[in-house]
Amino acid sequence: MLFTPTVVKNLLKKPATRKYPFVVRDPFPAFRGELLIDIEKCIFCGMCSRKCPSQCITVDKEKGTWTCEVGACISCGYCVDTCPTKCLSMKDVHRGPSTEPVTMVEQGTPPKPKKKAAAKKEAAPKAEEAPKEEAKAEDKPAPKKKAAPKKKK
Repeated sequence: MLFTPTVVKNLLKKPATRKYPFVVRDPFPAFRGELLIDIEKCIFCGMCSRKCPSQCITVDKEKGTWTCEVGACISCGYCVDTCPTKCLSMKDVHRGPSTEPVTMVEQGTPPKPKKKAAAKKEAAPKAEEAPKEEAKAEDKPAPKKKAAPKKKK
């Protein structure tokens, strides 16, 4: 009767499992769960898709779409850490089970390029500065030449 002490212990203790749908455990500290995006803050740089180890995120800057295949996401949080605008976050809740693949598609408006406007502004002052630099160069006296050292014989 080696099993009698084990049977008695199991009868006197609480059950080892929870009745999951009815009793849900609180998430652990620093739990990484469901991926969320604030599409209004997103600049569609694609940094999240480049850093994602499972390659579940795709970003299309021209169309302004951000797509995540939820079933492929491993909830590592690299995308959240590397996002320059901090538009990605993780909610501390698991996504519910599903029988079909789920894909999150977010549509936003990509920011307008600032390089062209900045390049035009920078080109105008440089054109004006060039004649001033030439005038300053003309005003300066020519540098004196040093005499060559004499050789000993």
